[in-house]
Amino acid sequence: MQPILMEKDLGEISVQEGYEKFIRIRKMKNLAPATIQYYEQCFEYFARFFDTTQPCRTIVKDTFYDYVEHLQATRDANEITINTYLRGVRAFFYFLMDEGYVKPFKVTMLKEEQKIKETYTDRELEKLLEKPNMKKCNFAEYRSWVMINYMLGTGNRIRTVINIKIEHLDFENGLILLAKTKNKRQQIIPMARHLSAILQEYLSIRKGEPDDYLFCNIYGKQLSRDGVTTVLYRYNKKRCVEKTSVHVYRHTFAKLWILRGGDAFELQSILGHKDALMVKKYVNIYGKDLKPNFAKYNPLDNFIEERKGDLIKIK
Repeated sequence: MQPILMEKDLGEISVQEGYEKFIRIRKMKNLAPATIQYYEQCFEYFARFFDTTQPCRTIVKDTFYDYVEHLQATRDANEITINTYLRGVRAFFYFLMDEGYVKPFKVTMLKEEQKIKETYTDRELEKLLEKPNMKKCNFAEYRSWVMINYMLGTGNRIRTVINIKIEHLDFENGLILLAKTKNKRQQIIPMARHLSAILQEYLSIRKGEPDDYLFCNIYGKQLSRDGVTTVLYRYNKKRCVEKTSVHVYRHTFAKLWILRGGDAFELQSILGHKDALMVKKYVNIYGKDLKPNFAKYNPLDNFIEERKGDLIKIK
C-alpha cells in the first residue's frame, strides 16, 4: 500500500511518479490514443533534458525556460514546432501545480509567426470537383470524388469523416449527425444542397444498411485514416494537383466561408472548435478580403453555383 502523503511531502514525489499519475488520469478521461501518445512523446523529450528522478518541487519557472533554450539549441525547428513540444510539458506542469506538487508559476509559450495556411486554389478545386466519367471510372475513384465534395461541404476532420454512418444523414431535414469528433461531443451540422444530391446518388450506387459506414472500401468495410489519406493522395495526383493533405480541405472550407462573408461564430460551431481561438486565426489571415454584404453560402454550393453546375450533373 502506498503511504499517505502529508501536504509537506507532496513535492517529494519524483517527477517520473508525477508524470505516471498525470498520464493515468488522462487515460481515465478517455482521451484519444493519439493524444496520449503526444503527451508521452513530449515527456520523453523533456526527460532527456531533466533528471525525472528528482522531486517535483525542483521544477520551477526557470526549468521551463531552460528547457525552451535547450530545444532552441538542439532542435532545428521554428517556434511553431517547438511550441508543439512545449504544450504537452506545459499541461504536465500545470497538473503538478494543481496537485500541489509544484509551486504555481505562469508558463508562457513562444510567440509564433502567423503563417497563411495552405488551401486549394479555384483552379485546383475545378480539377478535384470535376465529376469522373461514370461509365469509365471504378467505385474507388467515384467514392473519392464524393468524399472530396463531402469534406469541402462540411469542413470535417478525417476522423469524423471515416466514422459517418448512413443513418447519420438526415436528407429530409438537411442535417448530418457527427457522432465521432475530436472533442468527443456529438454535433449536428447542416447539409449543403449540392452535397445532399451527391450523397443520395452515391448511396443509390453504394447501397448498404443504416448502420454501415458511409465511406467504405471496395468490400464495404470502414475506411481507415491511412486508407483515406492514401486514396485521396492518389486521386489528387491523378488530377495533377500537387497538394495532397486531407486537412487542406478543412482549411479551404474555412477560408472560403470567411471570404464569402460567413459568420465566424457559425464557423466555430461547424468546425467543432471548443473556443474561438482557431477561428480568430482564420479571420486574421483571410479577413482582409472580407466583403460585408457578400451572400452567405456554403463553400461547396457557392463554388458550384458560380460555375452553373458544369462540374457535376446528378442523374
